[in-house]
Amino acid sequence: MPDILEKTRLPFNQLGVSSGKEIEELFRQLLEQANQDAKSIVDSEGLEEFRVKWLGRNKGICQRVGDHWLKTAPQEMKKWVGSNLNHFKDSVEAILGYQKTSIQTLELDQPSVDLTLPGIKQTLGTLHPIRQTMDELERIFLSIGFSVVEGPEIETPYYNFEALNIPEHHPARDPLDTVYLELPRGAPGQLLLRTHTSPMQARTMEKQQPPVRIIVPGKVYRRDNPDATHSYVFHQLECLAVDTDITFCDFKGTVEYFVTQFLGPRVKTRMRPSYFPFTEPSAEVDATCLFCDGKGCTKCKQSGWIELFGAGMVDPAVYGFANYDAKKLSGFAFGLGVDRMAMLKYGTDIQTLFQNDVRFLRQFQ
Repeated sequence: MPDILEKTRLPFNQLGVSSGKEIEELFRQLLEQANQDAKSIVDSEGLEEFRVKWLGRNKGICQRVGDHWLKTAPQEMKKWVGSNLNHFKDSVEAILGYQKTSIQTLELDQPSVDLTLPGIKQTLGTLHPIRQTMDELERIFLSIGFSVVEGPEIETPYYNFEALNIPEHHPARDPLDTVYLELPRGAPGQLLLRTHTSPMQARTMEKQQPPVRIIVPGKVYRRDNPDATHSYVFHQLECLAVDTDITFCDFKGTVEYFVTQFLGPRVKTRMRPSYFPFTEPSAEVDATCLFCDGKGCTKCKQSGWIELFGAGMVDPAVYGFANYDAKKLSGFAFGLGVDRMAMLKYGTDIQTLFQNDVRFLRQFQ
């Protein structure tokens, strides 16, 4: 290019009629050189070098040529020279634009990352351990013919207590008679947050004739002080089976099947006599300690057994609220804490399940 620049230093005041053709020839040579330079561009750095060399404001070829010609051209040729200079500059910019598009297309077609480097592991979200436990419990009961029903978390005292054979002044109502809702002045009746999912047993029996085989999962509320095993909000799963000729052996077999399916075949069960207003006879179901295999440890208080849930045969008095014939029908019911089952399976306490500590939850991904 220096040789061409030297040729551009023509003394216009000494040029004759042929000076216009000579200038046009110089423009053509400069454009050819610009094209040659553009062909050697292979990346974005080369584009920038080309731009500075040809279109730079201080030492760019276009600027230097223009300054020289406009200063030395005769007055009558300045307009013509300026027009050709603009056309020349536009041509160089067009060359730069075309080459820029080609380079960008080439760079987009090439991978922007090194595919040989190890990738970044993208972890997916997962269900909360309580939800996982709930789903597993439901699958077990669905496999033996039970159906899942759900009900309102805001209940009336009738379905939460009376329809389950817990009258207003019964002592068993004291620990459950807790979270009532404030209603507008003059509104009839009372409402409370349900203290167990058992109300759906009464609601289902009102609407459905036997046979009835249901489980009722859901959230419940009680006035419990939070500690390692208690919370004022927790989850329950209620089970009810009503039909003709259901015996205590059917009840015991169902419980043992459920426990071994959930906790494993090595776990043994036992039943201790107990009392619940809506079952008779009633029992507390225990299982051998998962942590010591029944040998005794701090988790089971050295007894070798862990209490799971309360259960029993449905009290005939409950059938009266649903207009069932207590002489022809029998059944069993039990309610278990889903959070308690999760605590046993995952070896944690109930507060950890509700704190949403990511360090704990990552274990279940």
